[in-house]
Amino acid sequence: APGIVGLPESEGPHRILITGAAGMLGSQVLLAVPDNVESLGTDMREAHGVDFLGVDLTDEAQVEALFREAAPLHGVIHCAAYTAVDKAEEEADVAQAVNGDACGVLARAAEAAGLPLVIVSTDFVFDGTATEPYGPDDPTSPMSVYGKTKLDGERQAREAHPRGVRVVRTQWLYGPRGGHFPGTMLKLAAERDHLMVVADQIGSPTSTLELAPALWDVLQLGESGVYHAACEGEASWFDLAVATIESGDDSDTLIEACTTDQFPRPAPRPKYSVLDCSKLAQLRGKPLLPWKEALLTYLGSDSE
Repeated sequence: APGIVGLPESEGPHRILITGAAGMLGSQVLLAVPDNVESLGTDMREAHGVDFLGVDLTDEAQVEALFREAAPLHGVIHCAAYTAVDKAEEEADVAQAVNGDACGVLARAAEAAGLPLVIVSTDFVFDGTATEPYGPDDPTSPMSVYGKTKLDGERQAREAHPRGVRVVRTQWLYGPRGGHFPGTMLKLAAERDHLMVVADQIGSPTSTLELAPALWDVLQLGESGVYHAACEGEASWFDLAVATIESGDDSDTLIEACTTDQFPRPAPRPKYSVLDCSKLAQLRGKPLLPWKEALLTYLGSDSE
């Protein structure tokens, strides 16, 4: 059978369900809604003065009821996730339920309704031993519980709804809402005169201001399969910290590079996880902004 490409035809606005709508990414996806789209947000918590539909996405009956009550639905963007990478090492069952099993539940509901489903995944599905950017079809080998559960979510979704699931892997996210690395660096720089930051992990810092519109494009224009979505270029966490703090006016905080071994964490991180996003750029007709440009756009915005 042919895959589901784009959104189904509709006389009125397309009605799209956004999961994790209170989170850093989901909230930006809601703000980036295209013309002729009506969004519906679900999250287990209230945020930004909005009380979202509280649905347990790991519960088949609740998700089926949501799809019935929200009808007519035309597509789903699944941003909800368990993202506490280190804590996941201790809470593997919770991470598996949220990152893995919920994807299967949503995909089965989307398959039954004939809807396209975008699943947001991560660079942590790779082990970081590559020396050039990872393509969507490169072999996966996650090292952490977080990475393993996200990869299982990809697998469950694609097996349940092969014609309609588009997996979008991204990395190193930050944005106007939620906690993230640039925000932490600015806070610490205001409190301390010396910071040590890991310089031997390489990726692509990615703004939700850039990623959110790309997710809409994958839903509206894409077909089933795997896409990579990250800002252009590569950086270490040290590079990102320097670029963030240098954007401020008066910080004289000294930033010193250190190694991963000097800053051990419970969950292993990929040393190199830059993503090859050329497939997405071809679909959209343009790549995401270079990471430094996107960072300055975010830091200069009034949306924080």
